[in-house]
Amino acid sequence: MSTQRAEALHREIAACTLCAKHLPLGPRPVVQFSPNSRILIVGQAPGTRVHASGIPWDDDSGDRLRGWLGLDKDAFYDPAKVALMPMGFCYPGKAKGGDAPPRKECAPAWHDRILALLPEDRLTLLVGAYAQAAYLPATRKLSMTDRVKRGADFAPFFPLPHPAWRVRMWMAKNPWFEAETLPALRREIAARIA
Repeated sequence: MSTQRAEALHREIAACTLCAKHLPLGPRPVVQFSPNSRILIVGQAPGTRVHASGIPWDDDSGDRLRGWLGLDKDAFYDPAKVALMPMGFCYPGKAKGGDAPPRKECAPAWHDRILALLPEDRLTLLVGAYAQAAYLPATRKLSMTDRVKRGADFAPFFPLPHPAWRVRMWMAKNPWFEAETLPALRREIAARIA
């Protein structure tokens, strides 16, 4: 029954036009989930490359994220293992300094319905400031660095920086991320998909 509900929800999301008038490239919701997904990655919103392909995290950021998680593409794109749910499911357009923020209509319309289908014992990775603001609102006064460094305090949530190219500079200033955080994260990931 839950598989049928998930398939029906996928169809409903694919047909969404909730914020179409605000999307410069039109609606193309990009999301992945199944009732068996024990890892949930909450990201920001698709970029132009992901909008074109329809494949979540189909860019350099996705390559970097998969490296952090220790997952190959087969495991990452297996919805029985990993759910991919951005804050905004469609490309939001450009803004000064990069892409525009995710559309605010999307998460309230879809997130709770997807979460209701996922296993309760899932690990939720909050990738970037938008996901962390939504799911860890009490930490808004903390810097991204502090949230990531104190990640164990927020279980079952695991905050991560956005893996865009700029993160390399941040990682150089915060060597603990690669030395301590990523090994702990990979152990959590392996335990969930074993």
